[in-house]
Amino acid sequence: MFGFSTAFSVFSVIFVIGFFLVLGLIIFTAIKGAAEWNRNNRSPVLTVDARVVAKRTDVSHHHNDDMYHTHTTYYVTFEFESGDRLELRIPDGEFGYLTEGDYGKLTFQGTRFKGFKRYGETM
Repeated sequence: MFGFSTAFSVFSVIFVIGFFLVLGLIIFTAIKGAAEWNRNNRSPVLTVDARVVAKRTDVSHHHNDDMYHTHTTYYVTFEFESGDRLELRIPDGEFGYLTEGDYGKLTFQGTRFKGFKRYGETM
């Protein structure tokens, strides 16, 4: 049926295709990240009235050798007076201070969270 060299050449082709698919995915992700970074840098810094309407976390798990790592990414959804909503990634140090229903001034640049100051807060 199939000889050793035929099976080996099929494996080689699959390996090469898999390698280039992974390489392409890495390049695509890098270009996408660089484009978002550039778009954020060109965006104006805006400060607008907003309300915190939702909070969520995304926990990822990584296992390397004998080590098990978790990483948590924090997101908050803000709603503007127009009814439009925007979900932003929030630094972990800020996440705990925000509560659903908080109303104040949101400062952001593109998809970058810059700060949130509740009404009534002092600087």
